[in-house]
Amino acid sequence: MDGTAIIILAIAGVASVLLFALKGLLDQVPDVIDSAGRARDSWQRFRPPPRDDDQAPPMAA
Repeated sequence: MDGTAIIILAIAGVASVLLFALKGLLDQVPDVIDSAGRARDSWQRFRPPPRDDDQAPPMAA
């Protein structure tokens, strides 16, 4: 009887820790998405604008 109570308490403790860890991960998701959006915007500003097809490519020397 005592062994069963210990097993139930151990399972409840493990479930509690897993839920706490999952909550911590899910709380970080909005910040990761915002950061990814800022990184994408910065990359688009960093890249040079596309070249017009009317311009001839530079001649090799």
